[in-house]
Amino acid sequence: LRFDEKVRVVVFKSEVKGVFCAGADLKERAQMDDEEVGRFVKRLRNLMDEIAALPVPTIAAIDGYALGGGLELALACDLRVAASSAKMGLIETTRGLLPGAGGTQRLPRCVGIGLAKELIFTGRQIDGQQAFSMGLVNHTVPQNSEGDAAYQRALTLAKEILPQAPFAVKMGKLAINRGMEVDIASGMAIEGMCYAQNIPTRDRQEGMAAFREKRPPCFIGK
Repeated sequence: LRFDEKVRVVVFKSEVKGVFCAGADLKERAQMDDEEVGRFVKRLRNLMDEIAALPVPTIAAIDGYALGGGLELALACDLRVAASSAKMGLIETTRGLLPGAGGTQRLPRCVGIGLAKELIFTGRQIDGQQAFSMGLVNHTVPQNSEGDAAYQRALTLAKEILPQAPFAVKMGKLAINRGMEVDIASGMAIEGMCYAQNIPTRDRQEGMAAFREKRPPCFIGK
């Protein structure tokens, strides 16, 4: 996906009704020794980092349970859409663990330190409406009879992104992600570098021409 220029947006959904991702198989984990657990969690953390580093926007469609590593997967995405009936939580402390695939870092960046600490310390599960009220998800929708309401809303959101200039969207994502990790002056420099890469693109020229000619732009990603 990283190198496929035809890919504009990636939507993560589950094929299992009522479950987005229930996290690690604890029965499997119970058979591992300490060293194997460490390797397993490191691979999982690396996977989430790879998802977060995808150059195109990513959307998690949470139509059911997103627990432990399942919520960490959703947090690794840029945007999240949840059914109001979905259940989310970093429940690791209820099993003698702590989040190990990015949850302790991405959740506070998403909802703030205080809420993140409360959710992680208590292992509490919240529904889609609660997640929306605290900013954990971008949109919440009532579940439908097919059980894919969040996925359908995620597709609608993806279709809003698709017509926009692909390279500009990629640079926007890069500028935001890198800029959030530094002071604002450094962030401004990062934005400037990303903007400079966008200036010579054909899409920028097309956007300006379309505006002048009062027509929809036709972006090609170059």
